[in-house]
Amino acid sequence: MQPSEQQKAGFLETLWDFYARSGRGSLPWRQPEADGSFDPYRIMVSELMLQQTQVARVIPKYQAFLAQFQSVDALAVAELGDVLRAWQGLGYNRRAKFLWQAAQAVRALGSFPTIREELVKLPGIGVNTAGAIQAYAFNRPVLFVETNVRTVYIHHFFKDRSEIQDKVILALLEQTLDRENPREFYWALMDYGSHLKTTVGNLNKASKHYTKQSKFEGSRRQVRGAVLRELGSGPKSFTELQSLIADERLVAVLAELVGEGLIQEEQGTYRL
Repeated sequence: MQPSEQQKAGFLETLWDFYARSGRGSLPWRQPEADGSFDPYRIMVSELMLQQTQVARVIPKYQAFLAQFQSVDALAVAELGDVLRAWQGLGYNRRAKFLWQAAQAVRALGSFPTIREELVKLPGIGVNTAGAIQAYAFNRPVLFVETNVRTVYIHHFFKDRSEIQDKVILALLEQTLDRENPREFYWALMDYGSHLKTTVGNLNKASKHYTKQSKFEGSRRQVRGAVLRELGSGPKSFTELQSLIADERLVAVLAELVGEGLIQEEQGTYRL
């Protein structure tokens, strides 16, 4: 698709108008350091927390997490069990382990990577998360697509279309990106996209890359979360866990969590 200059101008006017009226500038991960810079560690924490988790749930967890692990070095030398306890309530606990491992990798490097090729080498950091870190921490005019970006571009340029590929959205993003201030441009996309999701609906269904999030209630994820929550208060035997989590998948889930390194087992006792 090749939009006209008038279409692009109209889109940008709508985007910036919305941001001026309803931008979420108070979000904690949008607050600069005293010197006006943005700490890439804090951006990385927020990006991993925000994956598949609503902003309202993330804000208090983000603030508590950074109060406990104030720097990338502090997180790198922490015990994984403590990191998992701090993460409880966010779900998808592998993200916590990835974040911990990424902090260790950054500490080993001696400084935070700034280019995509190096960022994607960090555990849990994919191409789009790397792009977000570059844009928000370093104000780099990079291109990346996530659900809010898709929502905005589908709404404005692909109405009544389906099977829309990210490469097509990326082409439009490249034509409309504010290269002078990409950080704020992506903030505007995030806020406008979030608004559209609540007013227009889930436009991501029109994306070729859309996958529906599985139901949590009764899922294996729920059992995993229950195990980690119970072990957060201290070690427990299999019998104790079985009395607390009445699910036939418990044995398999415990083996899975041990295999992933999220919990430890010794002589029938499990601990974080």
